[in-house]
Amino acid sequence: MAKLPPLVYQFRVSLLEIQPEIWRRIQVPSNYNFWDLHVAIQDAMGWLDYHLHSFTLKKFHGNKMLEIGIHGDEFEEIKAIPSWKADIDFFLINPGQKMTYLYDFGDHWNHEVLFEGILMKDPALKYPICLGGERSCPPEDCGSIDGYYEILETLKKPGTQKYKEIASWLEGHAKNYWPYEPETFHPENVKFDNPKKRFKIAFSKENC
Repeated sequence: MAKLPPLVYQFRVSLLEIQPEIWRRIQVPSNYNFWDLHVAIQDAMGWLDYHLHSFTLKKFHGNKMLEIGIHGDEFEEIKAIPSWKADIDFFLINPGQKMTYLYDFGDHWNHEVLFEGILMKDPALKYPICLGGERSCPPEDCGSIDGYYEILETLKKPGTQKYKEIASWLEGHAKNYWPYEPETFHPENVKFDNPKKRFKIAFSKENC
């Protein structure tokens, strides 16, 4: 049997319910599983991977939905397929397929993930890569969409006590978001972590 050429899957990831749109376009190796894709989305968007996640997509036939990820409730009737046991090339067949990526079951950040296509690898590039995008990701743990918009409004009013409190919180954050520039994004600055290393950190005994 002839060996398949090295391929990459291209996705457009858009954070829902926020305008102007916050989005990224990424390419990942075709042999990725959904855990690997999760890590790539986290790094491209700018999240810190502090919380649970899940992908929701339609099954091959019919309208029933399938959940892949890490579910937070062991008593849920519908169990999620662990993301590290689900290969993207098994579940994503036709370009144009869409799925929902939920990050942080508290703040509830919903993303639309559009599977745009399958391409040949460029031997000059190291994958995954971020091809484009717009606007900064909301600060982690900012209180969901309402909290994010509150931060944007507060930053328009320098000199106020609320501004000083928000600026202090952003600067003291684990990521140090200060100065926070919501309209700025540079795809060339995205750094992708090794998903296997991230898996070991996430599921090490110290974190259990």
